[in-house]
Amino acid sequence: MDSLNFYSVIIGTELLNGRREDKHFSFLNSQLRDRGLRHEANFVINDNPPLMQKVFKMIASDPKSVMFCFGGIGSTPDDYTRDVASKAFTNGVLQTNKKALELIKNEFGGEAYPHRVKMADIPKGAKLLDNVINRVPGFYIDDRFFFTPGFPSMAHPMVLWALDNLIESKKAKHFCGFKADCSENDIIDIMQKLPKDMELSSLPKIVGDKKSVEIYLSSYNDEELKTWCDFFKNEMTKIGKRYFDEY
Repeated sequence: MDSLNFYSVIIGTELLNGRREDKHFSFLNSQLRDRGLRHEANFVINDNPPLMQKVFKMIASDPKSVMFCFGGIGSTPDDYTRDVASKAFTNGVLQTNKKALELIKNEFGGEAYPHRVKMADIPKGAKLLDNVINRVPGFYIDDRFFFTPGFPSMAHPMVLWALDNLIESKKAKHFCGFKADCSENDIIDIMQKLPKDMELSSLPKIVGDKKSVEIYLSSYNDEELKTWCDFFKNEMTKIGKRYFDEY
């Protein structure tokens, strides 16, 4: 499937109330960019089943979506992800995965009961993601919806495995950046002349009464990028606006 849209969902009330700091977004975003993949959106949400259901359903409605979900697959009362995932992505039934149950029992012995064994209950038909820390697996559905623990040391190897084994990387994009010594409004006409497939990022800055804009262009085609980057600079010169390659 071409032009996949990647979503991340980071679940944890402790992130929103400030008790913990998120480390998943920057990791996943970096990995996707390195592979030339598109990070469509990131959600940080409470452990709230109705809200989780809405977010999952919205992502599932995108036929090109791939989702990485972090958190909420443990065995405590506020771990809702397994149940909500089953309702959003499968037939709503949790089923004890025999392999997951075996891994949990081997890891914890008698302490697997009565609570830890519940982590083997995952959506019917889901496949397992290996946990390199304590063997309690994550899981994934339809090779595109991935559910991992909230702990980065456990979750990030799962993400890497999925990206390396199930997702086809694209050629990395080339970038061009420079500083425009003017306001955004001064160069909108130039921006509008860029081709639709040329990715543009415009970041305005105001320091006192001085305005400037950082311009970034990116493309998979290095020659095309250089052509349009030069075009942008030449057009700025024509209207008497300065640019700087170093900033």
